[in-house]
Amino acid sequence: MGLEITAKELRRRAVKRFVDDVSSQGNDVIDEVIKHLYAPDLRSGWGVSFVQEVKMLAKKDDRECLDQGINELVDLGMQRELAAESIYKERCIAVDNGENWAKYMSISGSPDDEYNIITLQYTEEGLLTVDENREGHAAAFGDDIAIECLATEFKREIYVVQAHGSDAMVDEDNCVFFLPHRPRSEICGPPFFLFMKGTAWCGAGGDHYEPLIAHSSSVVSHEKVALVL
Repeated sequence: MGLEITAKELRRRAVKRFVDDVSSQGNDVIDEVIKHLYAPDLRSGWGVSFVQEVKMLAKKDDRECLDQGINELVDLGMQRELAAESIYKERCIAVDNGENWAKYMSISGSPDDEYNIITLQYTEEGLLTVDENREGHAAAFGDDIAIECLATEFKREIYVVQAHGSDAMVDEDNCVFFLPHRPRSEICGPPFFLFMKGTAWCGAGGDHYEPLIAHSSSVVSHEKVALVL
């Protein structure tokens, strides 16, 4: 498409667009969507996935204090993961509104991030595991909100082709072609296409996006023009 931009700059522009266009309006609907994605009500939702995740943000500068609190609970006889869950939920930031989503989506897994992502995984029976992300390499995965913000930023539709399965190959059985993410403004260029490999072990979500190159097919008629991948 003739654009040269780094992943970090894309992330920055998506967050800025969100803050300028959405978060500043105090949109309760957006807050509910964010809460559903990253701070779900664990009393429900088990018919959709057998694993649910809660995302927390830990300030890097607070890591030592967090570890101290966890160790104190362990010394009192609490299991390590339950102690970590308790401290992180008490002292870290939940991704449950637009302001905290902007902090979360700014995290690229680089040394200059202000926060680390903490992931609490649950099954219907309770806590499954705690990913403390001690190396600080975890990055926020671009969700539908971020993609819509990028669509608005570049004034283009963004189509996502999602494939699941052990090899994440595109075929009729495991490929879903989503409706486009439309900009909240006029469309001023051809669409982008992204391929999302959903190879996560629970069969939900995705590992990363890859750009797809689209080219126009031969015109069958004046009324029908197809874009093929």
